[in-house]
Amino acid sequence: MTNEQYQEAIDWLFVQMPNYQIDGQKAYKPGLDNIIKLCAYFGNPQEKIKCIHVGGTNGKGSSSNMLSSILQEAGYKVGLYNSPHLIDFTERIKVDGKNCHKEFVFDFIQKLKNIPEDIKPSFFEFTTIMAFEYFYQQQVDFAIIEVGLGGRLDSTNIIKPLVSAITNVQLDHQNILGDTIEEIAAEKAGIIKKNIPIISGDENEIVKAMITEKAMKEDAPFIDATLLHSDLSSDLKGNYQKKNIRVVLAIVQELRKQDINITDIDLKNGLLNVHQNTGFIGRWFEFSQNPLTICDTGHNQAGLEYVFSQLNSIYRHKHVILGFVNDKKIDEVMNLLPENSEFYFAKPSINRGRHPEDYENLLQEAKIFYKIFNSVQDAYLSAKERCTNEEMIFIGGSNFVVGDFLEKNLKFKE
Repeated sequence: MTNEQYQEAIDWLFVQMPNYQIDGQKAYKPGLDNIIKLCAYFGNPQEKIKCIHVGGTNGKGSSSNMLSSILQEAGYKVGLYNSPHLIDFTERIKVDGKNCHKEFVFDFIQKLKNIPEDIKPSFFEFTTIMAFEYFYQQQVDFAIIEVGLGGRLDSTNIIKPLVSAITNVQLDHQNILGDTIEEIAAEKAGIIKKNIPIISGDENEIVKAMITEKAMKEDAPFIDATLLHSDLSSDLKGNYQKKNIRVVLAIVQELRKQDINITDIDLKNGLLNVHQNTGFIGRWFEFSQNPLTICDTGHNQAGLEYVFSQLNSIYRHKHVILGFVNDKKIDEVMNLLPENSEFYFAKPSINRGRHPEDYENLLQEAKIFYKIFNSVQDAYLSAKERCTNEEMIFIGGSNFVVGDFLEKNLKFKE
């Protein structure tokens, strides 16, 4: 298999299958019927691996990568399924921090052509069974499975995990999950299963009550991670990571109850070596120091509140590069923009990317200094030209903005 053949297979996969990452709501296929048929066709590999399920609005990726790092430090072989990818498809499926083999991806895509006609999987359903099969073939000790969207109807919800976690519940994907916190919490709580411990990291009493009630119905032990206190720190530097660390600590404590050996040293070192152990980037990722350049994939209102609050605590003039997808409520973002900043708005390169000209009236109303660009790279080059070493650059607003930036610039850094 050549790189060209691999890329052709990936391109074919993106074209053939409805893909939420590219096409948005019309590609979303709620329900488990399809994934049940798909897993059965491939021999139900998800039943042959030990899984940990991580859901929530924000913090899923950080928490699951922290947990993977800790388990790796403890000497276990760990599978990790995250989405979306920033640069290459293989980032979605990792074992011990290494992207899945391109040969495996290529071969598995070929098998797609033999799937019975009554199974018409979405892109995410197909990548989910691909992850299950890869982890089974790799004989991982544990597979950490991140929920794709929601929970109750998400295709990852076919698993029966050792423990489940909901990091938090915030407003996001309202066009699919519901307009209120209560509606979204009900979807997230759908990953709670009979007799399987559920960890909650949300401080909202309404959310906590809903998760507790569902846990009681399922006889699932409920663990409130917000009650834990820890001085542990991580090399993932966003201030919001303190809340994710509590969730991860609660998961570790539950795994220890199940006679899984994780020492305090494993816990400490795992949190401090997430980047090295898992290759995780995108959350408060320091791309360079001169000038200070930070990327963060926070993209919903709650996530951006955390990120912009941290930006406001840095006393430098800021060059802020932002871009959004079509379903983003831009007016909510305008109320959160960091102070002492000039702004560079760009269209992410995917189909769902929204051109800033579409919402320029909101930019004018916000009375900010801004420029508009057709691409993230054009925006970055403009910001870099204007930015001094005493100032800083921030890139964010969407996974796809950060992905566009890293794809163009990470190779030059290396």
